[in-house]
Amino acid sequence: MSHYTKRDILRMVEEEDVEFIRLQFVDLFGNLKNMAVTAGQLERVLDQGYVFDGSCVEGFLHDNDTDMFLRPDLDTLAVFPWRPQQGKVARLICDIYRPDGTVYSGDPRGILKRAVKDAEALGYQFDVGPECEFFLFHTNDEGNPTTFTHEKAGFFDMSPIDLGENTRRDIILTLEEMGFDVESSYHELAPGQHQIDFRYDEALVTADHIMTFKLAVKAIAKRFGLHATFMPKPRTGVNGSSMHTNMSLSRDGRNIFQDASDPNGLSQEAYWFIGGLLKHARGMTAVTNPLVNSYRRFFPAQCRGASTAPAYVSWSAVNRSQLIRIPALRGDNTRIELRSPDPSCNPYLALAVCLEAGLDGIKNRIEPPVPMERDVRRMSDAERTALGIAPLPRNLEEALAAMEEDDLVRGTLGENISRSYIKAKRREWEEYCAYVSEWETEHYLYRF
Repeated sequence: MSHYTKRDILRMVEEEDVEFIRLQFVDLFGNLKNMAVTAGQLERVLDQGYVFDGSCVEGFLHDNDTDMFLRPDLDTLAVFPWRPQQGKVARLICDIYRPDGTVYSGDPRGILKRAVKDAEALGYQFDVGPECEFFLFHTNDEGNPTTFTHEKAGFFDMSPIDLGENTRRDIILTLEEMGFDVESSYHELAPGQHQIDFRYDEALVTADHIMTFKLAVKAIAKRFGLHATFMPKPRTGVNGSSMHTNMSLSRDGRNIFQDASDPNGLSQEAYWFIGGLLKHARGMTAVTNPLVNSYRRFFPAQCRGASTAPAYVSWSAVNRSQLIRIPALRGDNTRIELRSPDPSCNPYLALAVCLEAGLDGIKNRIEPPVPMERDVRRMSDAERTALGIAPLPRNLEEALAAMEEDDLVRGTLGENISRSYIKAKRREWEEYCAYVSEWETEHYLYRF
C-alpha cells in the first residue's frame, strides 16, 4: 500500500489533471456516500477537513452536535478510469470526526480500525481476502434494472454462452488501473452471475477495496447497458450471491494459523479463532447478512443445482457445505473461510465483528466442536440436535434477536450504534412483514 504525504497528493492531482475530488465515506448500512470538491479547494480540505451535517446520514446519531468532519485518508487517492480524461475525477476515502477532534464512534471505518488495533495489541495483523459475487441483468426501456438475462451460462462457461464476458473483462482492466491485484474471474453457477477475486490484504485496505469494487462494477456494467446487483438472492430458483471471507492472522510476517505437524495443518490459534467465530456466528449474522433478502440464500426452497450456502453453525477442513471450511492450501496460505457473509453487508462492520469474534476465541481459548465432514443440511433435525449443531438465524428478525443477546457483537459496534442499527433493521423487517407479496396473491387470491 502506498503512503502519501499532503505534498504527494497535491502533486499527483496536478500531474493527473484531476479537477474534482470525491470525499467518500460509508453510512451505517454500507451505502457509499460522497461530497465533491474542486482541485482548488483540496489543500484547504486536507488541512481542515470537510464539514457536513451528520444528521442527514442514515444510521448516524441525531443529537445537538450534528456537525461532523470528513478527514481524507491520503493513502486512498485513486483516479476513476471511467470518468472523463480531461478534468479527471479522483476520490479520497475519509474518516469521520467530531468538531472536538475525536473520532465519531459510529463511523464504520473507525469501528474496523478499533478492531484492528485490538489485534495489533496482541501482536497480530489481520489479513482478509473476499470472494465477491454479483449478477448482471438487463435494464428496461426506461433504463431501470430488471432481473432478466438472456444467457443460460453456468459454472466456468465462456463466450459465446457467457454473455457477460466482455463486461467482466472491462471491470477487471478498470480495477487493475486503480491498483487492484485481480487473481481470477469467472462465470458463476446461476445465469448472469459472476465472480471476481482480488488478492488478500490488511483488513482496512480490503474493506476499502470492497467498496471501490462495488462502485467500479456498477459503473462499468452501466456502460454496457446492464445493471450490476449485489443483492444476495435476486431471483427465485437459482443460487444467490455470497461474499465468502478468507481470514488469517500473521505475526512478524508469518501466518500463525499454520502448523505442519497438525493433521489439519492448523495451529492452536487457528482452532481457537474458529471456536470464537462459531460461538458468535448467530450474533454476527445480522451484520454479515443484513437484508430481509439475505436469508433466502441460506434456506432456499429451490435452486439450480445443489446449494452450498451454509445454514448451520458447523465447520470442516474439507466440506464446502459448512459455515466454516479450511481451503486446501496450507503453509503461509493457510486461512479460515467464513461462508455466510453476502455482498450486501457493510464490509467494515462485517470484518470488525469477525475479527473480534476470532480474537475472543484466542483470548478465551475457545475450542471448536468436532469438524463435520457430512453435509449438515442433509441431516435430520434430531441428528443435528444430538450433535449440538444450531441453525443460523432463518430470517432477519431472528438474527436481530441473536445480535441483541451477543455482548461481543454489540460491543464491537458500540452500544449506541448497535441500538441504532437494530432499530433501523427491525423497522425494515416490520415493513417487509406488512407487505403483500406477489406470491401471496398468486396462491390465495383465486382460492379464497
